[in-house]
Parts: sequence; C-alpha cells; structure tokens
Amino acid sequence: MNWTMRKYSLLSKFIVLFLSGFIISCNQTNEKTSRVSELPYYNEATFTPLWNKGNSGEENELHSIPSFSLTNQDGETVTEKTFEDKIYVTNFFFTTCPGICPKMTANLSVLQEEFLEDDEILLLSHSATPEIDSVEVLKSYAEKNNVISGKWHLVTGNRNEIYELGRNQYFVEEDLSRDKTDDEFLHTENFVLVDKNKHIRGIYNGLNKTAVAQLIADIKTLKTE
Repeated sequence: MNWTMRKYSLLSKFIVLFLSGFIISCNQTNEKTSRVSELPYYNEATFTPLWNKGNSGEENELHSIPSFSLTNQDGETVTEKTFEDKIYVTNFFFTTCPGICPKMTANLSVLQEEFLEDDEILLLSHSATPEIDSVEVLKSYAEKNNVISGKWHLVTGNRNEIYELGRNQYFVEEDLSRDKTDDEFLHTENFVLVDKNKHIRGIYNGLNKTAVAQLIADIKTLKTE
C-alpha cells in the first residue's frame, strides 16, 4: 500500500471513529435522567414540593388518593385496589375531544410502550364526559388507539365522582383562582404520577414531549424507592 492510500485509510478510520463517538454522545445526551435522586411529595393543589418524607413516617400524614369505583373499557370494575402496589400515571380526557386529547393519548401510548413489560406500571385515563363515553365507546376508542387491556384503563362512571377525583384529589386543574362548580367542565392536559402508597409524586404537561420524557425518567427513579 503506497503512502497516499495509507493516508486515505487512516483518514477514513478516523472519520468513522469520530462519527461513532458523536452518535454515542448524542444518544447519551438525549436520554433523559431524573432531576433528583428521590422525588418530592405533593400535598395540595399548588404542587409545592415536600422533600425527605419517604423514610420519616411523615408520608402517612400526606394527601393520598381515596377509594373509588369506576368501570373500564372491558366492563370491569376498577378501584383503588386495582393499583395496589403499583405506580400509575393518570389523566382526564374524553373520546370526542378534537384538540388536546389525541395528543395526550399519543403520549400515553409512548408510556405504555416504554413500560410494556413492567407489571408495576399502569395507566389510568378518566372520561370527563362519562354520560357520552359508555363502556362500548371506550372500547372502540381503546381499539383505535392500541390501548392494552390490563395495562391501560380507560374509565367511565359517576360524573360527580370523576370530577371530585380530578379537582380535589389529583389536583389536575391549574386555575386555582376560584372554586369550580359541578356543572363546569373539567379539561386539562396534565398527567399525574402516583406512587404505590397512593401519594402524588409529580405533575407533567401531557402535550410536551420533553415533559413526557422527564416523566419516564421520574418513574424509573420512583421504582428505586
């Protein structure tokens, strides 16, 4: 091999190594990590973080999601016991929503795929129009959006119970300036992360891909507790 060909060969190897390192670096940069080693707790609608509760016993005094009974897309009763010893992500949607709901559903599908083989992680989507979203309607929506039964529950039920959960238990609405009446519609893009003890551990914009990536990272952090 003459000197010119040797130089060309060495240059080619250098370029390959450089590009490989660049790609690896980019992949590492894009892989979201949790902002903290332990997630805070959230006790009320302002979502003021409370830290270092996990080993103190004080977490027993924090807000937790109460008992509920709803019906999923398969006609099965879904209660708080469905999520016993589970971490879950919850949101509120309705099947006829033309705006934010399809985007939220697409991002929940990302979560479903990410934790498909992880039995500890579940998804829970409440209908904000339960009078329209019957079991049959939810089943059709589930099939259209590749919702996996047992992994992702789309639920309907008593409207007052669903709205009570959304506004006063999950705190999903951001307008804290006034109390909402039961007649006012519940519409929010927020996802809420709930731990195995029914405590709220995070709230995320369900339309934002960066926020969803952060949610995935935070779930992985929560699993280590």
